[in-house]
Amino acid sequence: MHDRKAPLLLGAGALALITGLAAPAHARTATPQVPSVAAPAVLPADSAASRAVIDPPRVYGKAAILVDAETGAVRFREAENRRMPIASLTKTMTAYLVLKSAKPGDLVEVRPEDVRYARAGGGTTAYLRAGDRLPVKDMLYALMLPSGADAAHALARTYGPGVSGFVAKMNATARQLGMNDTSYVNADGLPMPGSDGYSTARDQAVLGVQALRDPLLRQVTSTRRHTAARTATHRSYTWSNTNKLLGSPGAVGLKTGFTRAAGFSLAFAGERAGRLLVGVLLGESVSSRRFDTARALLDWGGRVGV
Repeated sequence: MHDRKAPLLLGAGALALITGLAAPAHARTATPQVPSVAAPAVLPADSAASRAVIDPPRVYGKAAILVDAETGAVRFREAENRRMPIASLTKTMTAYLVLKSAKPGDLVEVRPEDVRYARAGGGTTAYLRAGDRLPVKDMLYALMLPSGADAAHALARTYGPGVSGFVAKMNATARQLGMNDTSYVNADGLPMPGSDGYSTARDQAVLGVQALRDPLLRQVTSTRRHTAARTATHRSYTWSNTNKLLGSPGAVGLKTGFTRAAGFSLAFAGERAGRLLVGVLLGESVSSRRFDTARALLDWGGRVGV
């Protein structure tokens, strides 16, 4: 189902997402005014141009949503409230939460347990070396580009303090943002026996809009390749982004994900017709198709929103 007029339904806590009240400590700005949502122009119902504009692209995943980041208007929705595992989309909350308390230059030490966790869980890794101390900014690249479970574990352990404490903060923050159909069980999205986490396309869109309000997080998630040069505290690293949507005109972040239970997922964003659109695809069965679908949704959303 697609809906060109309905606003994203946000609770009182999620109002901070739209107004900017919950900006991180290192990037607080004056609170912007919430713009009114104007109904998009509608072409004559029987015109060929109308059908070309109104008909959305086909979505193959199990759930999807596309929203206007400025107004909260929903451009497209399909099973957007269905609770599902979201795999590494979880790491967006990890990055967002770290930046609420940490400074980009703060050093995070990688410990053997962080490396062991990623290997034992079968997750993707940033190949961090135990004993290295990296700035938070570089750890975010390690977290979001190659989707490093080792980086997620190190950040959660450091800023919980302890992983369990950090996960509790993740869930508390989700409630504050109005993400009422979300439950995190770890900082990386790997499945855990008997306690799988879940979220919805709608909730992840709420988080995506908020996350992209942070200039550093937007920069990190929009970067295709990042090199952390060798310093006195760590060796050199180079990470490539798993998001193949990047490089397309106007593409901005955000995060890929995959587990067998979740399928292929994608939180994405792009600038179209002067507006930032944020979308989420969950439960796709073909990895490459999620990027084609996201691109098509952004192009379509840019047309129906003008």
